Amino acid sequence: QVQLVESGGGLVQAGGSLRLSCAASGRTFSSYAMGWFRQAPGKEREFVAAVSWSGSTAYADSVKGRFTISRDNAKNTMYLQMNSLEPEDTAVYYCAARTFPANSVYMRHYAYWGQGTQVTVSS
Repeated sequence: QVQLVESGGGLVQAGGSLRLSCAASGRTFSSYAMGWFRQAPGKEREFVAAVSWSGSTAYADSVKGRFTISRDNAKNTMYLQMNSLEPEDTAVYYCAARTFPANSVYMRHYAYWGQGTQVTVSS
């Protein structure tokens, strides 16, 4: 069993930055691919970014060049650095873990989910 806890969300003005963290329990964190997804009001949950066990990354086109995903296996923690935030980035952000080393953009490939953290970007 893996438990995931997100933190770092909040209210920020457009153009600002936030860093989200996802703390994971379990000794096998380093062998899992991890991902960030988000869900805006009235919209479906969507892929944001993912990182494999070895650090290979993938990004949604909407955040490429603005967001950076990373992981620290020694701390069992994943991060999402979000720069140049836009009002369209407003959503609940979820971290997820899959019991497989390669990353994926598909929600169905992730077995464990956090409770989410709210990010609100004002214009």
